[in-house]
Amino acid sequence: MTVPPVTSTDQLRLMAKIARLYHQGNVKQPEIAARLGLSQARVSRLLKQAETVGIVKTTVHMPLGVYADLEEQLEERYGLREVMVVDTGDETEHVIPALGASAASYLETALVGVECIGISSWSETLLATVNAMRPLGKSGTRQVIQVLGGLGRPSSQAHATTLTERLAYYLGAQAVFLPVPGVVHSAGVSQNLLEDPGVASVFASFDHLSLVLVGIGSLNPSRLIRESGNVISDQDLRALHEAGAVGDVCQRFFDVNGGYIETVMHDRVMGISPEQLKRTPRRVGIAGGSSKFDAIRAAARGGWIDTLITDQHVAGRLLQEG
Repeated sequence: MTVPPVTSTDQLRLMAKIARLYHQGNVKQPEIAARLGLSQARVSRLLKQAETVGIVKTTVHMPLGVYADLEEQLEERYGLREVMVVDTGDETEHVIPALGASAASYLETALVGVECIGISSWSETLLATVNAMRPLGKSGTRQVIQVLGGLGRPSSQAHATTLTERLAYYLGAQAVFLPVPGVVHSAGVSQNLLEDPGVASVFASFDHLSLVLVGIGSLNPSRLIRESGNVISDQDLRALHEAGAVGDVCQRFFDVNGGYIETVMHDRVMGISPEQLKRTPRRVGIAGGSSKFDAIRAAARGGWIDTLITDQHVAGRLLQEG
């Protein structure tokens, strides 16, 4: 602890007078110096001393709906690069629209200058985010790459290109699509698809991503996935439960501590590998809602993401139950 220097009463009185003029009276330092017959350098020095001896104390009051202290604590607790906590109110149905609007505002700044961006193919929250964005003109982004094939029924898989196409449009970048199902019937089918030069080139591009945008899934499929056809069979779901899976990023499932679970689905997923994902310099996860808590916590624990955008209720639990 720093011990304040011994200061005379007259010196303290002068410091207090200057501090009141400057901080409460909004009087500029040159005017204070002229009014009191002091040099501007001495006025500046005495203002600094006023802080040292405790005459002036700085406090920061967070505006309603801003959670800077919680964000910093979560960054430290989970070793994350950045956390953004969004005030979504108390209504569950407001979580996704509120997250989407705030995440869009964040990404409009964060994505500028990022050369190669990957984006998952299916996520309600990512869809809400991209829908809330606006064209950014020349952002500096060269490519937006789909990192997971389409999920659901074959007739629904065309929608998998929507996120990639829209984000690329808003950033003025080239959209690179992955024209395969997200999960195929067998490892043999996966291998055959990978022999196609066009598919192989997209997979190779995953090694050069600067940033990837992902949703975080729980074992219970989202409304978007249910409506387009659940890709995970009951047998696969039982196997995942038995293996201790709590969630996934890009159909790569992990346990409560974020450890990767290599099930029979491993070779059937047509998308970015766990190794490629974790090597990506920036990994932004956007997810919220109480049903996603275990999955979000595990994704943060396991290093699947290094940036998290979530709601204030999940954020509070992450700190309490981390």
